[in-house]
Amino acid sequence: MTRFFTLGYGIGAYALFLFTILYAIGFVENVFVPKSIDSGTPASLVEAVGLNLLWLGLFAAQHSVMARPGFKRWWTRFVPKAIERSTFVLFASLALLLLYWQWRPLPQVIWSVGGAAGTLLQAVSWLGWALVFASTFMIHHFELFGLRQVVAAWARRALPEASFQTPLLYRYVRHPIYLGFLLAFWATPLMSAGHLLFALATTGYILLGIQLEERDLVAQFGSQYTRYRERVNMLLPAPARRHADTSSTGAESTRSAAS
Repeated sequence: MTRFFTLGYGIGAYALFLFTILYAIGFVENVFVPKSIDSGTPASLVEAVGLNLLWLGLFAAQHSVMARPGFKRWWTRFVPKAIERSTFVLFASLALLLLYWQWRPLPQVIWSVGGAAGTLLQAVSWLGWALVFASTFMIHHFELFGLRQVVAAWARRALPEASFQTPLLYRYVRHPIYLGFLLAFWATPLMSAGHLLFALATTGYILLGIQLEERDLVAQFGSQYTRYRERVNMLLPAPARRHADTSSTGAESTRSAAS
């Protein structure tokens, strides 16, 4: 029964994640969803900014704290290791759903771009979302979101140790997932004040998250990741620099990514 509960729990958490990330696309792009970043009843500037930052901060705190190795070691004293990642995904999804529900729009227009330029900005935003999804599959999508762990526990099969690799885009940019989010959030033909607040706050969190994540990766992989960081840009795709040792490989570990 424990095995089947673990499997069902992981599948449920993954299903909620899929709903949440698909809703995120509609939320940011103002399409297909009942409540988006620019819809709903506007509040006063102070109320809207304060509450929106509160929900963004709640997500950032959950996402950052639960992704740290020290917290994981403590947390798995109470939560089975097989569902640790699924629990992280579940809590992150719930924090985002709360944000969608309680978000206060600020509809004041910051910029509005029409014609070919507007179409181009919209295309770049959709490209960003595609990059997010594609990048998760370049590492190990199902392990990243906890499904592989619960399937392995159900099958009574041990997972291999986390490896250090540079698949596809990871040879040219260290964090293609974060790059995709930045493109999706900023490339919009209609930037409202609320959308700008969201983009600024999430960009700040992404930059902070990268610093925390890379600190963990250096601790896990040592000089391998240090050399990788010297050769490959953080967010701007470019050919790897050749002046460093090119024999090493690196990318986000399938156990450490998306923190």
